[in-house]
Amino acid sequence: MPGGILGFDLQPRTRIVYGLGVLERLGELTRELPARRVLVVTDPGIAAVGHLERALAILKAAGVTAAVFDRVRENPTTVDAAACLEAARGEGVEAFIGLGGGSSMDTAKGGNFLLTNGGRMQDYWGHGKASRPLLPLIAVPTTSGTGSECQSYALIADEATHQKMACGDPKAAARVALLDPGLTLSQPRGVTACTGIDAIAHAVETAVTRRRNEFSLLYSREAFRLTSGSFTRVLGEPSHLEARAAMHLGASFAGIAIEQSMLGAAHSAANPLTARFNIVHGQAVGMMLPHVVRFNAEDPTAAAAYADLAVSAGLAPHGGDAWQASHALADHLQSLLRAAGWPDSLAVLGVTEDSVPALATGAAGQWTANFNPRSVSAADFQRLYRSALGV
Repeated sequence: MPGGILGFDLQPRTRIVYGLGVLERLGELTRELPARRVLVVTDPGIAAVGHLERALAILKAAGVTAAVFDRVRENPTTVDAAACLEAARGEGVEAFIGLGGGSSMDTAKGGNFLLTNGGRMQDYWGHGKASRPLLPLIAVPTTSGTGSECQSYALIADEATHQKMACGDPKAAARVALLDPGLTLSQPRGVTACTGIDAIAHAVETAVTRRRNEFSLLYSREAFRLTSGSFTRVLGEPSHLEARAAMHLGASFAGIAIEQSMLGAAHSAANPLTARFNIVHGQAVGMMLPHVVRFNAEDPTAAAAYADLAVSAGLAPHGGDAWQASHALADHLQSLLRAAGWPDSLAVLGVTEDSVPALATGAAGQWTANFNPRSVSAADFQRLYRSALGV
């Protein structure tokens, strides 16, 4: 298209139900699918704080029979998707309910692929690989981070190679995203920090990728405004419902932006850090993000996109220098990391300089690197990692 005209093809697939207390509508919405037998996919922490028990009671009151898979692990692998499949087999389920963070929703999507289409998760790596319909999914996020409830992708790692596989298909998108900010009040501070920074990173990266468009930018800007403006408040006042609600809605808006725009080099750099050094995804992304922003800002088009984001959030004046606005954005992101209590250097987390070449090779091979606004090579990733190490 001519310069400056960013087209898009909008095909909404997910109904979004948002508001305090809307979990009470879970049974009603399940019946509307229609479904009478479901598999609830969640993790032990969600069960421990009572969210699972409450959800099961709501489903039972609506006449819905629920089986439970409550063994979701963080950063699910092919083993987890297979275990979810085994839990669904023989239950006659007509729908999946993903209750929890992104890992629960991704595991539910993975189990859904395998139950309805067979094979292995590796068969669905990429886009549009499912030949048969999937069962309906209701996504109920209890964290404000991944935005998986508004995406048609499942992130599942290969258990043997640790390669994260983005398995996407329009049929995998949740039929309903049920956004109840009250569910996020149970998050420990560390989870609030990691998921919140992840959501902020999604807003920042989707605003500048090569695939961004006029529709995704609406959601990127609003997601950034909601999340960056509420992040420090939810850390300081964990029970502040308005701030929790802003984070929750902002994370989902960022998920909508990802569906249209994809992600960039910060996520590419984060995945090897998680695989090799077990750094939690949100922290890994967050600690790389300011460095990636400064790197991308050397490209005038990317700098203008960052400036637009910074201006919309009140971080820079309208009509100012785009490079300066980009660096103001990077500085703001760095301040959010400090508010989370994280170190300025990856070295504090055990990352060593001699690991940089391998990390960079892994990052350059990540799918999301293709969408970064500035071409990024393994040598560029080495410089980014060394910058994050402070060397």
